[in-house]
Amino acid sequence: MQATRIRIGTRGSPLAVAQANEVKNRIIAALGFGEDAVSIHVIKTTGDRVLDRPLSEIGGKGLFTKEIEEALIANEIDLAVHSMKDMQTVLPAGLVIGAVLPREDARDAFISLRHAGFAALPQNAVVGTSSLRRKAQVLHARPDLRVVDFRGNVQTRLRKLEEGVAEATFLAVAGLKRLGLEERITAPVSMDHMLPAVAQGVIGIEVREGDETIVPVVAALNDEKTAWAVAAERAFLARLEGSCRTPIAGHSIIEGREIHFRGQLLSPDGSKCYDVSRSGTVEEARDLGLSAANEILSNADSALLVRPKA
Repeated sequence: MQATRIRIGTRGSPLAVAQANEVKNRIIAALGFGEDAVSIHVIKTTGDRVLDRPLSEIGGKGLFTKEIEEALIANEIDLAVHSMKDMQTVLPAGLVIGAVLPREDARDAFISLRHAGFAALPQNAVVGTSSLRRKAQVLHARPDLRVVDFRGNVQTRLRKLEEGVAEATFLAVAGLKRLGLEERITAPVSMDHMLPAVAQGVIGIEVREGDETIVPVVAALNDEKTAWAVAAERAFLARLEGSCRTPIAGHSIIEGREIHFRGQLLSPDGSKCYDVSRSGTVEEARDLGLSAANEILSNADSALLVRPKA
């Protein structure tokens, strides 16, 4: 059944709007809808409004999704477009992930106006990032570096770099490519050196469960290979009860019907890093993520596994 009009909810950052437009264009191309049948509605989230504090101080995952999900539940929009790495592992009642788009490059990008790569940073250099994961990984590799908070959208962070707030920063390669800013990448970072956030590079589409009009529309966009990869990664994150206050990384590679997963849990100061890997069939994706998390739960410092109070 074709909807007479589809309302897409999204954050208002340039990257979020670019992702919403990608979904809009895919709906139009795949299902033959007219341009005017799909509209984009910008919704401001808590993460967008509160810019004077680190993300870890104002809450965990959900900072960039809560208000959009409320609009979806209230039937003010028909579907929500998110960066999957921003999404909580437990969704509000009545909402489900209807589809994930094909994954873009999941690596992190090293960006600097003065240095050719992470290894080239001088002793005690200042690195800017708002990500606890990246901070922990940077300090694990280079405890001599100083990390400062670097909030804001992609363009804001690039401007801060130009203003000399830090000598280098890290951003997702996927976001820069979607914004047409790939030339700003000084060097992509190997996953051997910086494992990405769970579901990094993936656009997710959230819908109301059982919506007979929208669910089949969105399902037509789903990329099965990406869905398998994300299933393992999000199971790993869910089992560890990860939030924006917990440095956790995870990434899956799909080869035919095989999945290879690697995950990490780090201490916020980077002094400890627990690394785990699993391989199996794609049908085992979720179980592999859970098994990897259970190994970390058996070995990690218990202090790192205590969920912080809200």
